[in-house]
This record gives sequence, structure tokens and C-alpha cells, in this order.
Amino acid sequence: EVQLVESGGGLAQPGGSLRLSCAASGFSFSVSDMSWVRQAPGKGLEWVSTILSYKSTTYYSDPVKGRFTISRDNAKNTLYLQMNSLKSEDTAVYYCAKGGIATALHGNNRGPGTLVTVSS
Repeated sequence: EVQLVESGGGLAQPGGSLRLSCAASGFSFSVSDMSWVRQAPGKGLEWVSTILSYKSTTYYSDPVKGRFTISRDNAKNTLYLQMNSLKSEDTAVYYCAKGGIATALHGNNRGPGTLVTVSS
């Protein structure tokens, strides 16, 4: 059974940083593509970033490109999202998901999420 548990959310000031983690179990993490998606209050799910199992190739949505960094530690079965230069529009529940963009947005393999609030 796929299990994903996010942590690291909280309150940050505009311009600040947070690092999200996602502990994965129940599947072969090292050979799985992984993604982060988010849901802002009152809005739908939005894809944020994907990291492939192949060479840890990364992809980012335009709103976060240059500010967020996705990474993985296959030895620890853990996915990360380093978020810098945070903006109020980054406020959302962040979910890690097994798979690429389509699977992350439309599949069922997501964690319970962690809330990120960016406010002064």
C-alpha cells in the first residue's frame, strides 16, 4: 500500500523559506517519479513540480520556477521541496504524490498534505 506523509509546513513571511518533506513507504520509491501539487483555499489542485526516477530530472510550473527546488533521497525514501522567496500566493495545502503530472493531479496516491501559509 502506497503511504505518503508530508511535513514541514507552517507560517512563513513573504520572502521567507520553508522546506517540505514527504516520507514514502509501501512501494519502490527509487524507481518512481514523484511530484508535488498544491491546493490554494477555494481553488483546484495545481501541479507544482515533478522529479523523475531517471537521473532525478526535474520540472517546475512557471509560478514556482526559480524559487522552488524539488529533490529526493532514495536512501531515505524521502521527497523534498525547498521553497524560497515565498509569496502570499504560495499559500496552499501541499501534497506529495507518486507519479508524474497527470497521475499526481488525477490519481489517488497523494499524502494528507501539509499547510503552508505565507503572511506577514
